[in-house]
Amino acid sequence: MTHPAHQSASTDPDRTAAPDRSDPETDCPDTTDRPDSDAGRLDGSRRRRFDPDGPGPRTFPAEGYEGRAYRARAEPMTVWPLRDGRYLVAREGRTYVVDAERATCTCPDSTIRGARCKHVRRVAIEIDAGTVPAPDERERPCAVCGGPAFVAADADGPALCARHDHAPGDLVADRETGNLLVVASATGRRADDVRTDENRLVADYDTNAAYGRHEPVFAARYVDALPGRRAAAPGRTYLFPASRLRPVEVDSAATDRSTDPGRERCTSAARAG
Repeated sequence: MTHPAHQSASTDPDRTAAPDRSDPETDCPDTTDRPDSDAGRLDGSRRRRFDPDGPGPRTFPAEGYEGRAYRARAEPMTVWPLRDGRYLVAREGRTYVVDAERATCTCPDSTIRGARCKHVRRVAIEIDAGTVPAPDERERPCAVCGGPAFVAADADGPALCARHDHAPGDLVADRETGNLLVVASATGRRADDVRTDENRLVADYDTNAAYGRHEPVFAARYVDALPGRRAAAPGRTYLFPASRLRPVEVDSAATDRSTDPGRERCTSAARAG
């Protein structure tokens, strides 16, 4: 196998590379929630995971909760995102529409009593759990595996699921060598469209043969300050297909396998120019 394609630090990566009947349970008085415990984070700042079993009635752990907060978690409900950023919530044959950003619902508990009903709470819980996209997000197929990915509604470029997306500063490992790297940037372009300083397509490197030519490319720098690892050339960034980079927990980085001489040679040989 050959080795990761690379670019110099000064190179721009884009160049290289009808009303329903009342729910009797909503007549119960509300009680205090845990602070922000079921509030959905709507800023899209974290990665989302997706339930591979698809939408269906589900419950969430409810121990320690009371009133509406408890029912929002303990009762089986199904939540579907709508194209306008609102949500359908189904419970025992009754369906309501929730506006998560305004915290309103078409159920009597919300429209008549003005309460923060269990349906609004459930939507917030589902968003926070990553089982449905936030109001400002949409579901698109992942550009690597085709699975569902939640991205900003106005996002350009390829969509990536939590498994294949990488953010600048993320610690990752090269699946081919086991070496640790830090993600520098996303090129937003495919491996068969990004060239290295050697004027070779990233997809054409032998070490990338096991990864899709359609995969978006990321630039990353080798970690040069971990025990047992030789310092990589300062400033150099290397280009990788998205799935070649494996996320690594920071706490486990120090116990990652050491670099053997063969892999050191791979790293050295990748430094062209």
